[in-house]
Amino acid sequence: MQILDRIEDQMAATHLPLVAITLAAVPCPDTPVILTLHWHGFIKEKLADVAEAETVSYTPIPSSALQLNERWRDLLALDSAAMEAGWELGAWDVARAERPGCMRPGAASTEALECLQAFGSFPFGIAGSQVVVADAPDADELVQVAAHHGYLLWMFRPVRGGIWADYADDATLLPEGRRQPPCPHDPIPPTCAGKRKTVYRFGVETTRPGRARES
Repeated sequence: MQILDRIEDQMAATHLPLVAITLAAVPCPDTPVILTLHWHGFIKEKLADVAEAETVSYTPIPSSALQLNERWRDLLALDSAAMEAGWELGAWDVARAERPGCMRPGAASTEALECLQAFGSFPFGIAGSQVVVADAPDADELVQVAAHHGYLLWMFRPVRGGIWADYADDATLLPEGRRQPPCPHDPIPPTCAGKRKTVYRFGVETTRPGRARES
């Protein structure tokens, strides 16, 4: 799955810095995957559409949710693709969360909102503004599947093309904030049974190599 290519296409089109990137999928082969790019920036609101008009407010730029329709058979393939994107874009780590279905008895109400957010279906705006602009025609169906069968969510913060370049203290990065492919880490098979978090650490502060951590 060409996750990195889609991210770089969006970066080139918007010329905006990224705060974070998430990838959401249900544990069912050949289903669409939702890639969400969380941008840093503000839209200037003016009383008149002229250059000299004074800005009266700033609205955060909404995130972009994109549906990826490439076929896949194994969750490890998605895991590897997310790791490769995070690795090449200079992320300190890639975190994979395994989430159970929010329709189960006793589930917290916040889990339903987290499920909607993961698939780019934020149910309301903030101060009348959109939080996410989605190009994901199958998002509602994916949310329904995730609510009953659970889902997986990958998240990383890119240095290349992101806001973290001035704060990155990572001996593995090239000067432009990237790393050379391929990613040297092997994926850990998910269990898709309850809540579980796996963190693939790539960054190195000293001579200690990166490693995966599970919880």
